[in-house]
Amino acid sequence: MAFEPPPRLVRALAETRRDGADAWLHDLPELLRRAVALRGLTVERVHRPGGRSGLIVLVRRADGSPAVLKLAPAAARPGAERAALVRWDGFGAVRLLDADGAGDAAGDEGVLLLERLHPEMSVRSLPEAKALLEAAGTLRRLWVEPPAGHAFETVAGRTGRQAEAMRAAAEAEPDVRPLVESALAAREELVASAPEGRLLHGTFRQSKVLAGERMPWLAVGPDPVVGECAFDLARLVRDRVEDLVATPSGASTTRRRVKRLAESLDLDRERVRGWTLFRAVESGVRAFRVGRPRDAEVLLEFAGWL
Repeated sequence: MAFEPPPRLVRALAETRRDGADAWLHDLPELLRRAVALRGLTVERVHRPGGRSGLIVLVRRADGSPAVLKLAPAAARPGAERAALVRWDGFGAVRLLDADGAGDAAGDEGVLLLERLHPEMSVRSLPEAKALLEAAGTLRRLWVEPPAGHAFETVAGRTGRQAEAMRAAAEAEPDVRPLVESALAAREELVASAPEGRLLHGTFRQSKVLAGERMPWLAVGPDPVVGECAFDLARLVRDRVEDLVATPSGASTTRRRVKRLAESLDLDRERVRGWTLFRAVESGVRAFRVGRPRDAEVLLEFAGWL
């Protein structure tokens, strides 16, 4: 099956330097052909611009019903995404259509068959106040007890790895050292006093909430992690960050978002602020590292408001 993967996916895999990404992209046409044949699907089209962690293909099942086929490299942790979608079982999140193990065949572990949502319509298309309200309501549904004996990564583990990379970056970029030190100090305090963990989306933001048929809004594309709920709000607080930075009221608007989201979800405002700071600085430092200085500057300016 000849096709070109979306440029957005190719760029994202190159930036994250994920192990095996080049080989996966090379094998992707054959992986897609095999996944389609195994499930008896008909391909409509590759969704563009698509996601940053995997290929999204609009398909039809043998009975004619619409679906989405997602293929992701092992480094994107598709097994963890599958396990989280099984746990949520369509409550607040896109439904996994092959939860019975169709993705267990050799060489097929990174394939997910999902219900078809409306990829062109995300919560981000709504006015800001309404978007935050709908996104927060969707997120609340996802915060459930992780299954017994789960193998999900923890917030402490994931952010611990990120903290090491941030320390190294601070040595190379002295100008960012004060912000990095503040972010690392906030993380240490948050991890040391963390409340009981829940299953989290892990990379939640407005564009990850799409319109559906059986429910108005459903989350997609998790990178699941187990930890405190405040961690999951960090990306939501900084949604539309370019607009925030471009307005004189950006700092005050950001602080109001932290307060409003914390109150609407019954969370501690300082914990939401702390995780927002850490994750903004981590993203900004990473943007510098992969050659996106403008994005880095925007993220670090945002972090300075916190």
